[in-house]
Amino acid sequence: MLISRLSGYARVTLFSHIFGLEAQAADAFNQALRIPNFLQNLLGEGVLSASLIPVYSGLKLTDRAKADRVARAVLAVWALVTSILVLVGIVWTPFIVRMLAPGFEGAILDLTIHLVRILFPGIGLLVLSAWCLAILNSHHRFFLSYAAPVCWNAALIFVLLRWRADGLDALAVKLAWAAVAGSALQLAIQIPTVWSLVTGHGTAVALDTAAAVKEVLTSTVPVIFTRGVVQVSSTIDSIIASLLPLGAITALANATQLYQLPVALFGMAVSSAALPSMSSEAASNQAESMRARLVAGQDTIAVLVVPSMVAFLALGDVIVALLLEHGRFTHENTLYVWGVLAGSAVGLLATTVSRLYVSAFYALGDTRTPTRFAVIRVVLVGLLGYVMAIWVPPLIGVPLSWGTAGLTVSAGVAGWVEFALLRQALRRRLGDVTMRARRVALAWVIAMGAVILASGLRWVLPLDHPASRGVVILGVFGTLYLAGAQAAGLLDGTSLLKRVLRKA
Repeated sequence: MLISRLSGYARVTLFSHIFGLEAQAADAFNQALRIPNFLQNLLGEGVLSASLIPVYSGLKLTDRAKADRVARAVLAVWALVTSILVLVGIVWTPFIVRMLAPGFEGAILDLTIHLVRILFPGIGLLVLSAWCLAILNSHHRFFLSYAAPVCWNAALIFVLLRWRADGLDALAVKLAWAAVAGSALQLAIQIPTVWSLVTGHGTAVALDTAAAVKEVLTSTVPVIFTRGVVQVSSTIDSIIASLLPLGAITALANATQLYQLPVALFGMAVSSAALPSMSSEAASNQAESMRARLVAGQDTIAVLVVPSMVAFLALGDVIVALLLEHGRFTHENTLYVWGVLAGSAVGLLATTVSRLYVSAFYALGDTRTPTRFAVIRVVLVGLLGYVMAIWVPPLIGVPLSWGTAGLTVSAGVAGWVEFALLRQALRRRLGDVTMRARRVALAWVIAMGAVILASGLRWVLPLDHPASRGVVILGVFGTLYLAGAQAAGLLDGTSLLKRVLRKA
């Protein structure tokens, strides 16, 4: 995941250098990416992980051949459904764009419609690659599926470097085609390994798989609804951002890219690694073992996410400047994105731990409880988001563009409400799953001490370039926190180092 995210940051850095923050083509491209991504997030990794992994992992323990037949049958169904939805998306693109970007009109609207039509087939390929991820994760093979998105980022980086002198609108179109090519590459590099895993006992789909396939598809419906509810939350942000001044959508996209690093590395990574094991424990009625795994997982997430929250709040300008303050991206743009990023820090811990909680419910075969709480979250995001983004800035006398920060703050508040509801429901199923307060408090103390010392370097460093300043300041902050966490017993870096050396 780290490798994938770093490649994504390289892409965003280069994109910002060429497009800046307030270019019409930048908003059009970022909005165009978000619209078909709704399909990917609706049917992709989260859905197949929640519905296929528990069934497939359980069958692997008793009948490996049947498990593989179920996997192949699910792929056939998913390929058909995805193909139909991609075709519908291409045909209905103008209507979809007008509905999801009501603030767009004229040239930016036409460009966005053109880009979305190009992007839809690529998103369909990414949905199919999520099937590969589910199979690989069920076999405890995590590297290939989470490193594969490097291909997608590499395709866009190649186009940005090769045709960076083109007009911005023309370059945005080339980037859309590159995204489709990258999606094909991302799927292609996983297929050989995955296919060898599910065809070891033949390639037929027999009738004895009907019940298991039905179980997967039946559990998929509420998961799709849950993912759909979450995506509605993201879509609401996108709709409101389209009503704000030019640059709001790109600022939101930049902040989201940064915010998603700890969510992916610590929330998704821990949840994805734990889901197959929790599914096996749930199938074997090992409730106490599952509870212990859940508590240990959220403690690990908290210790790693707390410094991310502190860094976003106190060093957000350093982070944004390091990655984006080049070319057309100005220092004023950096301060703007920092405000949006700081707002996202409000709900960072809740969002990452909630990923693990939802995986626990999926392992238990309960997909409806997370759905109910996701609905509550979306209602809060819609109401709070509109108030914070549209009403509050004029009331407090700040430019309307700062409503983007209001969007991220409101999403964070809604995230904490969902977190509290999920934890309460899990407590009824498994017992006490509360994070150990001493560990979390100690992580905050160490992070605050590290950020105070690192922030002091702002006034003593002789370096003026944003990249060099960022590397030094963030390097000092990270080193101080990791050293403090190691000394306090929050992290065991020595054990990790030994494992790396042993594998090497």
